[in-house]
Amino acid sequence: MSILVVGVSHRSAPLPLLERITIADDAMTKAITHLARRDTIREAVVLSTCNRTEVYVVAELFHGAYGDIRDFLCEQSGLHVDELAPHLYSQHDRAAVEHLYDVTAGLDSAVLGESEILGQVRGAWDAAQRAGGARSSLNLLFRSAVEAGKRVRTDTAIGRGTASVSHAAVEMIADVRGDLTDRSVLVIGAGTMGDGVAVALHGAGASDIVVANRARARAGALADRIGARAIDFTDVPAAIETVDIVVTGTGAGQPILTLDQLSSVLDARDEPLLIVDIAVPRDVDDAVAARPDVEVLDLDDLRDWADRGIVQRANETADVRRILAEEVDRFSLEVTARQAAPLVASMHSAAERVRASEIDRFESRLAALDDEQRDVVDAITQAIVAKLLHEPSVRLKQQAGTPQGERNAAAVRDLFDL
Repeated sequence: MSILVVGVSHRSAPLPLLERITIADDAMTKAITHLARRDTIREAVVLSTCNRTEVYVVAELFHGAYGDIRDFLCEQSGLHVDELAPHLYSQHDRAAVEHLYDVTAGLDSAVLGESEILGQVRGAWDAAQRAGGARSSLNLLFRSAVEAGKRVRTDTAIGRGTASVSHAAVEMIADVRGDLTDRSVLVIGAGTMGDGVAVALHGAGASDIVVANRARARAGALADRIGARAIDFTDVPAAIETVDIVVTGTGAGQPILTLDQLSSVLDARDEPLLIVDIAVPRDVDDAVAARPDVEVLDLDDLRDWADRGIVQRANETADVRRILAEEVDRFSLEVTARQAAPLVASMHSAAERVRASEIDRFESRLAALDDEQRDVVDAITQAIVAKLLHEPSVRLKQQAGTPQGERNAAAVRDLFDL
């Protein structure tokens, strides 16, 4: 049995492929249940974000589990195995643990040190727990990874500055279009991405921000927080006719801005339009980007831009990796200690059977004792057993996974006939 991760990310696959393999939130429970039913898989967590789709499992059989995950991703995306396989990566055991820690710390993100991934990892873990996919082993792993991600952001400067996709998008817009003070910006979507973009725009000095969302109340709540205006989703085309910039980051799963929808609107504009599409799958149809009066920037452009400003946070990576190495070692020790737990429990059970048997054997001599005195005898004998077994129990847990630990475990099994 081992921990295995199989996936694709912005480092291994182009954006169009990432779009196809993304698993929507409303399909997550079904996906986790489907994976956990495989004979080769005991537990499963699926992490699907704009930058990656990864499946973490406790595998009964490595090669069988890898094949099942690969086939699952092909089924989800509609890709043939020959299309997907060149972009897949996999890690197992300690390397898989280290990979998850890197992801949670933001070391594997398009924007180095970005903070959003920590919440996304926690959300994936929560979803897997609700679906019954994450149990003892993956609960321990993901709890440890989330704690390591928090420690990294507390003890280093990896997350300072531009540390989220939404904030990076706003900085890229300012880099491309200059001062945002007099610019009008339409933000489409009021979820995590849209909220982050709107707040970052407000912080960058943009005074004319319009928010649109399918749920008008959610757009209104966001607009009220930052002094913006909220509009109905049906009013998006009319708003595009007048604004300078559009930022879209919905979870629609298909283009919401099409050429048929926007052609007349774009013809009526006096100035070229900048659209920043940070959704996966993308919100903007390719035909819109083909127009000469529209510039569309997507996550590929954002990653290229972020790579140019990576130096400041990159200086923190040595400290981050030191912390993560400590946390991985801590996790490994806890895992090996858990491996000794069944033997320790068996040893205590065997000793308790002996203690109870001896109490029964002397029942006639104890008959004259009242209930309080009997309780005292029970307490004393239980304490003696616990103290005698304390040191062997500690040694077995501390030395689990080492040659000395194996020798001690074998001796305990022989001595206690376990």
